[in-house]
Amino acid sequence: MTQTLQIIELIQREVLPAIGCTEPIAVALAVAKASETLGSVPQKITARLSANIIKNAMGVGIPGTGMVGLPIAIALGATIGKSEYQLEVLRDCTPEAVENGRKMIADGNISVELKPTDEKLYIEIEVQGNGHSAIATIASNHTNFVHIERDGKVLLDKECCPNVAVNSSDIRLNMRMVYDFAMETPLDDIRFILESKQLNDAVSRHSLGEKYGHEVGRAMTLSPELFGETIYAHVVGRTAAAADARMDGCPMAVMSNSGSGNQGIAATMPVVAFADDVHASEEQLIRALTLSHLTAIFIKQNLGRLSALCGCVVASTGSACGITYLMGGTYDNICHAVKNMVATLTGMLCDGAKPSCALKLATGVSTALMCAKLAMNGHFVSSIEGIVDDSVDKSVCNMTSVGRDGMLETDKLVLNIMTNK
Repeated sequence: MTQTLQIIELIQREVLPAIGCTEPIAVALAVAKASETLGSVPQKITARLSANIIKNAMGVGIPGTGMVGLPIAIALGATIGKSEYQLEVLRDCTPEAVENGRKMIADGNISVELKPTDEKLYIEIEVQGNGHSAIATIASNHTNFVHIERDGKVLLDKECCPNVAVNSSDIRLNMRMVYDFAMETPLDDIRFILESKQLNDAVSRHSLGEKYGHEVGRAMTLSPELFGETIYAHVVGRTAAAADARMDGCPMAVMSNSGSGNQGIAATMPVVAFADDVHASEEQLIRALTLSHLTAIFIKQNLGRLSALCGCVVASTGSACGITYLMGGTYDNICHAVKNMVATLTGMLCDGAKPSCALKLATGVSTALMCAKLAMNGHFVSSIEGIVDDSVDKSVCNMTSVGRDGMLETDKLVLNIMTNK
């Protein structure tokens, strides 16, 4: 397989539609698979989850339910979930299904436990019913089943690699490779990336006409006396609006990146909004979106699926690259924008998925615009400043080392604070 085909396959695997926050949805996916393996709606469900899964599922709205958190996601996974839908596992949700889910929760047969594990992303679901039992386990990424069994008989058993950041079969990216692919690949081979615009822009526009979450997007776009009718206001507002809706349980699908819908939004909407305002061509938009999404994938290869570092840092760095390109930037300008982002946003912590994530996306996108403009003006953070290195790839590695390794104790403290309020 050629390098180009490897990268196309990687993007298509990492940029996928998702309905709802991917952590509780991944739990619902595992419940659906366990229930299908059991062969009936379970009478008892036990979810054993890693700390990061619990952190990212506690405060987020579950699509189409008007409810928050894991219990309703688990109940719906058991009653109407279909594992074949992957991260759209709950797309058949109805008001009747929600009511049945409420009854299942009220019966007290759903339990959630913290699983002691070094794996950041770990979901083990055990279901029981009609004298039978089944277990389904997801690890390393949101749709990766590593173990399935029924009545003690193992049906699937794959090796689970703790904190895996990049699959051994994946091509290992660097910034030069990302840029060359986005700029040189025949347009028809990457035109599929426009689906990210179609899905995420639809959610953003829908949100601006409704009242989701903290209404961050509406505050930006409906306050011209404060933010003006500017590219800045449009880019930040349209991005935040999509996150407002997604985090508050909007049932519309978004295009995710590396297992995160918010990362998909932050890699897509700033580029789309900027391209609209500067009247970019379709080719420019396709290449900018490809550059943005693939940069995010590159960074996540180093960081891992879940971490203490907010995912909007990763995706906003991608959008900074896409915007710099749309400004007429060269490869060097784009590398400078990445260094500026590393110097500015490293350390923004993840304190779970919830409506206020829209505020963090707004911060990330605001920074992306500033860093792109500074790069185009010839200004960038140098290697004598902080964690930035002369090498753009090393700068990214330094940022991800802080998020992956340096913030481990922060992650534990954040979870402790969240679970003891």
